[in-house]
Amino acid sequence: MAMGTLADGALAPVLSFALVGALGVGAQWLAWRLRMPAIVLMLLAGLLIGPVLGVFDPARDIGPLMGPMISLAVAIILFEGGMTLSAHSLRGAAEGVKRLVFLGAPLGWLFSALALHYVAGLGWASSAVFGGIMIVTGPTVIAPLLRQARLKRRPAQLLQWEAIVNDPIGALAAVLAFEVVLVLNTAETMGVAAWEFARGIALASALGIAGGWIIAESFRRAWVPEFMKVPVLFALLLAVFALSDTVLHESGLLAVTVMGIWIANADLPSYTELRRFKEHATILLVSGVFILLAANMDFETLARLNWRAAAFVVAVVLLVRPMTVLISLLGTAIPVRERLLVAFTGPRGVVLVAVAGLFAERLVASGIEDAALLTPLAFALVAATVVLHGFSLRPIARGLGLAGAAIPGVIFVGGSRFAAAFAEALRDLEVPVLIADANRARLRSAREAGLPVFFGDILSEAAEHGVEIMSFGQVMAVSDNDAYNTLVATDLAPEFGRESVFQIKRAKQESRRHALPATLGGRSIVGGLTYYEIAGKMNEGWDVRKTRLSEDFDFEAWRARNPDAVPVAEYDENSGLRLIPTDEDPRKTSGIQLLSFAPARGDDADKAGDAPAARQTANGER
Repeated sequence: MAMGTLADGALAPVLSFALVGALGVGAQWLAWRLRMPAIVLMLLAGLLIGPVLGVFDPARDIGPLMGPMISLAVAIILFEGGMTLSAHSLRGAAEGVKRLVFLGAPLGWLFSALALHYVAGLGWASSAVFGGIMIVTGPTVIAPLLRQARLKRRPAQLLQWEAIVNDPIGALAAVLAFEVVLVLNTAETMGVAAWEFARGIALASALGIAGGWIIAESFRRAWVPEFMKVPVLFALLLAVFALSDTVLHESGLLAVTVMGIWIANADLPSYTELRRFKEHATILLVSGVFILLAANMDFETLARLNWRAAAFVVAVVLLVRPMTVLISLLGTAIPVRERLLVAFTGPRGVVLVAVAGLFAERLVASGIEDAALLTPLAFALVAATVVLHGFSLRPIARGLGLAGAAIPGVIFVGGSRFAAAFAEALRDLEVPVLIADANRARLRSAREAGLPVFFGDILSEAAEHGVEIMSFGQVMAVSDNDAYNTLVATDLAPEFGRESVFQIKRAKQESRRHALPATLGGRSIVGGLTYYEIAGKMNEGWDVRKTRLSEDFDFEAWRARNPDAVPVAEYDENSGLRLIPTDEDPRKTSGIQLLSFAPARGDDADKAGDAPAARQTANGER
């Protein structure tokens, strides 16, 4: 018997778990490398090892553990969705987002249920449950799509906030519809059904509120040490889910959603750390659940997807989504072009498949046979919408004039002459730039050069809602406050990626007494020069220069001519902009624009192609 397999050819449970984890995370990593939706690769991986090759059969290899695993995973996913629903964020959202939530959610539920019943041919019970899930437009899918498409701020915010807020609302709608169906099918009379439903909803809500209150109070009053906050949170989450589920089957999903909403609005100091950890856990769970559900499909079930399934997908994309959005945004000040873009952008994600797979199994067990079609319909809808919007969103946005810059830009934190000079050079290359500073006087050089500025703290809520983060891919902390530079780089690293966050050298960095661990701060840039060393060199005539490298004048030739210059960035028309860390050289030695911080040169050097970038403006020389 081969290691990791059983006598009948089934995989051992441990090997099965390892395979699911490796495929899920591997598919997400490969999707990141290929810049394509991860959900498509996860779907292909699950189908390949499941019905196509028969290597992994969840029912055979995991057996009775599969149901509880998916239930717990979906509970944590819905809890994560609830933790994103902050009343403060919703109050600050635009009118369009509120319309898409308060009016769009019930309309989407209604239109989706109608499409499921009249187009897909499902009964009203299955249609009501699946229609509620279809409210969710996929926050785990929208974010990478927006990064890839780089829309302008308002349509991007509309799509992003709708997905975030409707995530728990859609799951909640599905839970409520499922509870109604379940109670009606198990109760003897309508009165008993109404009582069981009301009792379950009340108990689930009470348990969710109690769990959220216990977490908030115990964390706020320091009854739980910092290192135990995440374990306590997850232990209580599972306890609330199990207790509520014991009283009324599947009401635990409602309880954990309510618990997440309560914690999101409790203003906990440790909320950011909790949210980051549960986001990481959710990525693992989402990928695992998706692989399990895809591998659990069989050709017999997939063969039931006939022309009605295709018509249903077309109806959702061309009728249900556009009608929901256009009716919801009727009478708002949002331009028609933006309404159309949002109306024809509604990708569904893993949450839809996970929740649909769970409820499908429960509905079939309750005697509703057509619910077996929910999982394949969910897969079809997710695959079609993700592929469609993944390849069409950017072209459509460009055609409507709503696409942002094609090249990810740079945020400069800290206004100075150097920041303004570097930003001017990047602007000449059509790279988006923004200079942020809480001191208006330090933004003078940038304002005089006509550069975009943000007056305020880049870490503030005003920056979160007022800066088009999607247009930027890298951060340079170049203020005169070393501690603030370190704080900015550390705080923004999870969002931009640690390889894309930079800061200038701290003044006392070489001292052991002031040395910081590698987990704090960003990558060093500008040749290891401190703020005051850069300012001093600017006073001596140093400037940011652009030089086009070629086979005849490559990096080695440039270095020989400019021994004191510091390479800061390289720009390529195909791969875009790359900031160069202190300990690295350009990756390409020719065929790029090299931006450097260099001493003043004579006219002869300028004519050779090594000219100050600040001399080049939109209308020629300055």
